[in-house]
Amino acid sequence: MSGPNGDPDVSIDDGIIEDGDELNDEEFAAINSMLDQINSYLDGLEEKNDALNSKMHELLESNRQARLEFRAQLEEQQPGDDRSSWQGTDEDHDKDTRDTCI
Repeated sequence: MSGPNGDPDVSIDDGIIEDGDELNDEEFAAINSMLDQINSYLDGLEEKNDALNSKMHELLESNRQARLEFRAQLEEQQPGDDRSSWQGTDEDHDKDTRDTCI
């Protein structure tokens, strides 16, 4: 019978290993193989997480640059304006986005 994850030689009914139970080499090898597979999956997830985090930071920087360019264009069109319509600064926004990303 296969185990809960489809692994061979592991029964769902085996339950928790008691002190009196001894594992043979095949069981150790099966457990070791499962742990290696879990480790590989976790490594893959970590790589995907790092890639997504990197893309997110690139998008945030791109967004910040676009806002700066847009603001510069507005200031060129309306010189002498006191920027009263702008709420906050880039530093405020950058701090807020960094806080939510950590």
